[in-house]
Amino acid sequence: MANHKFRFNKHAAALPLEKATGASRRSVMVSFIFKETKHIVRDKRTLLILLGMPMVMMLLFGFAIRTDVENVRTVLVTASHDAATQRVAHEVDASPYFTVVETVPTAGAAEYLMRQQKADIALVFSPHYGRHLADGTAQLQLITDATDPNMAQQYVAYARQVIARTAATPINIRYFYNPEMESSYNFVPGIMGMLLLLVCALMTSISIVREKERGSMEVLLVSPVRPLLVIVAKMVPYMVMGFVILTAILLMAYYLLQVPLTGSIALIYLLSMLYILLALSLGLLISTVADTQMTALHFSAMVLLMPCLLLSGMVFPIESMPRVLQWITYIVPPRYYVEAMRKLMIMGTGFSSIRSDFFVLLAMTVALMSLALKNYKQRLE
Repeated sequence: MANHKFRFNKHAAALPLEKATGASRRSVMVSFIFKETKHIVRDKRTLLILLGMPMVMMLLFGFAIRTDVENVRTVLVTASHDAATQRVAHEVDASPYFTVVETVPTAGAAEYLMRQQKADIALVFSPHYGRHLADGTAQLQLITDATDPNMAQQYVAYARQVIARTAATPINIRYFYNPEMESSYNFVPGIMGMLLLLVCALMTSISIVREKERGSMEVLLVSPVRPLLVIVAKMVPYMVMGFVILTAILLMAYYLLQVPLTGSIALIYLLSMLYILLALSLGLLISTVADTQMTALHFSAMVLLMPCLLLSGMVFPIESMPRVLQWITYIVPPRYYVEAMRKLMIMGTGFSSIRSDFFVLLAMTVALMSLALKNYKQRLE
């Protein structure tokens, strides 16, 4: 009887234990959720990446990705100003697609403006256009910069539509710099600008942040070696890597993609050296505000990748963007590098045509390097 009275019922005892374990597991899980949420909220940089990157991407993709033709800089080539010429010119200028920036007497003057990146398309009137309308010998010619073949075709298509409203004149089309309309002529300079900036800036920032995570960067900076020499030593290998990447891209572009290198090779390397220094300075600056390699990676992706693709003019014309984004492009380094490389590689221009781009990149490099070194000095103090 006694043994039967105190017999242990394992199934009855196990049920309350399982319930208690399930409740405790749920409690622990909720605690972990609250803990992780607090970590995210407290970490302002992570919160900025999580919330800021989607917002920036939506704004850029929503406003910068535009294939519409707007505000195309147009040059009128005419030696006469008769009523028929003025009527066509007024129709073109009144269109939202085109903006007449200048009137010149010769097609050579229009080509010069295109080389200086001051015009996108030229409308050439035949001599005494209005007088020859009656006998059917009047002609029009459209000349456009075809370094970006997709946009060149759109410029011509829109211009045909506008001109057809006022004149039934035969239109001759002429494409400058890229008569075969090869898309590689446009994308190779853009890819160079994107790869050099991303690789050099990203790898420099991650490399220096890795040293900070391990605690060795502080040891190097307080050593007898001057901090500037330590930073330069960290940057030199990535500068060499940048030149290797540049050489590989140029060789592939010339021999595989048949992209011409009509300009000076020395100027191409000089401009690229300055651009690589700018990228290294930017990577150094990112490393001063990033505490972990992942933060440096995310910050570089948000600050560098999207602007390179969308605001450099590599894919979408800057003239078609909203005015606010056009202003923002002035602080995007790839804009100047891509524009200058198109002039050097495709148009074959000299230093005079890229002077403004060169000095803007030089000023940006000096500013970024000074700011980065100043931040490192403050960390030491």
